[in-house]
Amino acid sequence: MATQGPISTFIDHHYRHFNAAAMKDAAKAYKTHLEKSGKMLVSLAGAMSSAELGLSLAEMIRQDKVHAISCTGANLEEDVYNLVAHDHYVRIPNWRDLTPDDEQKLLERHLNRVTDTCIPEEEAIRRIEGAIIQEWTAADKAGQAFLPHEYFYKILLNGSLKKHYQIDPKNSWLLAAAEKNLPMVVPGWEDSTTGNIFASHCIKGTIKTPRTMRSGIEYMTYFAEWYMSASKKADIGFFQIGGGIAGDFPICVVPMLYQDLDYKEVKCWKYFCQISDSTTSYGSYSGAVPNEKITWGKLETDTPRFIIESDATIVAPLMFGYILNW
Repeated sequence: MATQGPISTFIDHHYRHFNAAAMKDAAKAYKTHLEKSGKMLVSLAGAMSSAELGLSLAEMIRQDKVHAISCTGANLEEDVYNLVAHDHYVRIPNWRDLTPDDEQKLLERHLNRVTDTCIPEEEAIRRIEGAIIQEWTAADKAGQAFLPHEYFYKILLNGSLKKHYQIDPKNSWLLAAAEKNLPMVVPGWEDSTTGNIFASHCIKGTIKTPRTMRSGIEYMTYFAEWYMSASKKADIGFFQIGGGIAGDFPICVVPMLYQDLDYKEVKCWKYFCQISDSTTSYGSYSGAVPNEKITWGKLETDTPRFIIESDATIVAPLMFGYILNW
C-alpha cells in the first residue's frame, strides 16, 4: 500500500463524523473499487473547471483513477479557457455586494462572472473560437462529423493553443483526458458558450451543415457502446459532482440498456457517490438520495453508495487527494 501523505493522514485523524465521515468512507470505498480492478466515471456539474478542479482531477486521470467523464459544455470549455487565459481572469472577492451597475461595468469590460471569478471574453472565449473554428470548417468541408469533446481534443493535441498556455499544462484535466483519449459525454453541449458560437456560425453560413457536430442522441449511443464493452471487463462506478444533466444523462444508460433495448445481463453501477448541496424535498433529481436510484434500476441494494452534503469545491479536491495518497 502506498504511503499516505499529509492530506490523507489529516483526513484519517480528523474526519470522523457527519459529512466528514461520509467523505472519508466514500473515498475509501472509491479506492477499494479501484483495487478490485473497477473503473470509475466522474460527472462534473456546476463550474468545477472555473474552480480549477484540474489541479487534482488531472492527476486522477493520469494515474488511471478516472476512466470516463461526463460534463456540461461549460466545464468542457472552461478548463481550456483557464489554460489559455488564466492571467487575465479577474477575481471579485466581494461578489455578494455587487450592484446592478457594478455588474453592467463588468459586462462593459467583457468580463463574464461566475460567482467570484470573471472569465475574460477576448483572451479566453475568442481565442478558443479562433482555434476551434478551423477544425469545424475543415470537418464541414470534408463532410465529416465529430462529437463536441472530440473537437476540443483536436485543438489541444494539435498544438495550436500551446503558445497561449498560462498555467502549467499538467493542471488541465481536459488536456490529461485528451492525451489518454478518455471516453467522454457532454450532454446538452448546445447551451454552452462554444455551442452558441457553433450555432452562430451555422446561421452565418460559415458552417454549411449543423450535422458537422454530432448530437446528444449520438452521445448516448456512443456511451451505451462504451458501457457495454467496459462493463464486461470490469465493474463501473459513478462519482457525481453536483447534479443536473451531467449526472442524469450517463447514469440512465443502465436502465436504457436492459429496459428499452432488452439486453440481458446488463450490470448496474457498482459504486455511487454524489457531492451535493441540493434539497431533496422539492422533488429534485439532483438532491435525490441514492436509494431512489434503486427504483429506477440504476443501482442495486448492495451497491456501495454515499451522499456528501457539502460544497464540491471543498470536498472533491480533498477526496481526490485522499485517493491519490497525498
